[in-house]
Formats: sequence, structure tokens, C-alpha cells
Amino acid sequence: MATTNKKLQKIMTQPINQIFRFFTNKTIVQIWLYDKPDTRIEGKILGFDEYMNMVLDESKEVSVKKNSKKELGKILLKGDTITLIMEAKKEQQS
Repeated sequence: MATTNKKLQKIMTQPINQIFRFFTNKTIVQIWLYDKPDTRIEGKILGFDEYMNMVLDESKEVSVKKNSKKELGKILLKGDTITLIMEAKKEQQS
């Protein structure tokens, strides 16, 4: 059997497309804040715009140092405060 070298083509994902996937799948996301490195926000994205401003539902403020959570409910988060957006880990979603 002849072997062939196939190069896997890497596809670049635009940030807005990843946020849209989180939005359409109703994924619980964890958001790192620019001015508060010890605080994370978790919630479901209800909407967003081109400036990465987001409306989150069922949101919680998570303190990394204190290992505590505070319920926030529905919030508007300004895009310029966001450092990172990722899917929340399963144990963090409880």
C-alpha cells in the first residue's frame, strides 16, 4: 500500500465566529476580566455586538482567591473589560 503525505489544512476561526458558537449552543462561558485578574464571570451569552459587549444570563461572579460565587443574574458586560472568553469547565458550572 502506497503512503501519501497529506497536509492537514488549518482553518482560522474568527473571534466573532467562536462567540457566535457559544451563543447558539447556549454554552456556559467563563470570562476573564482585564482589571480584575482574580475575578471571573460565568454565564450564558444572550447577545453580543461587534465591540464584544455582551448580555449574559444566569451569570455569576467567581472569586478565584476566595473560591466563592455570587449570583448576578442578567448583566451587560462591556467588551473593553474582557480579556478572555472560554467554555466553563463542568465542575465550575455547578
